[in-house]
Amino acid sequence: MRDVHGTPIVLIVVDHPSLAEVVHLALRHGGVQAIMARDVADADAQIVTGRPHLAILDADSGDGAVLEHFTPAGHDDRFPILALTRRGDLATKLLAFERGVDDIVTVPFSPEELVARVLAIMRRTYGTAVALVPVIQIGELRIDMLHRKVLVGEHDIHLTWLEQSLLYLMAANAGRLLTRDEIVDHLWGTDYAAESNVVDRHVRNLRAKLQDNWRRPRYIATVPGKGYRFIPATDYLGASTVITT
Repeated sequence: MRDVHGTPIVLIVVDHPSLAEVVHLALRHGGVQAIMARDVADADAQIVTGRPHLAILDADSGDGAVLEHFTPAGHDDRFPILALTRRGDLATKLLAFERGVDDIVTVPFSPEELVARVLAIMRRTYGTAVALVPVIQIGELRIDMLHRKVLVGEHDIHLTWLEQSLLYLMAANAGRLLTRDEIVDHLWGTDYAAESNVVDRHVRNLRAKLQDNWRRPRYIATVPGKGYRFIPATDYLGASTVITT
């Protein structure tokens, strides 16, 4: 078992780009460095070069092949694993634990829960307390994960749980088209029988609270016939994104 010296490193092995970006954004709230892997081969290379302290895996990818690859008995370079699954049944969770995962989270999840689970595993495994950084700023938006508050400039925006989760999903995938089906899968789960306008209704409510005019949007643009796209700030994942205490 490796020790933590300096910044903890978390490897993300999730083959759905939108879900991977949500996980990546959520982890930015903790004092951890996230590295992304496209597939098993890329993950193996990242393990050698990045030496992660924890991995977040998509347990459903390849019918469990990814999970099985990283949880063999007697692994020479053991590090804790948090699994993600869209299946909420007990059998799936028990099988994951039997294969050696340290924790499992069902999709959809709240960013707060994911970060809390990661930090708890880090404490149990390494005896190291990783501080939670509660606020992330994206352009004019300040998202306080700990207290579930969103501010635009100096204005406090009161969002429901679903609206804030929708904002997280879209902001994490800034510049990328999210179809209505993708949004439903991430926020309600793949088994949810969605009403035809459920996504449009929640986007409309979120826009109203952000005072975002759909004709001249600052945040959420409509892609006709396809879905929605969060408008990225300049250098969205670079200088314009600031994490504060």
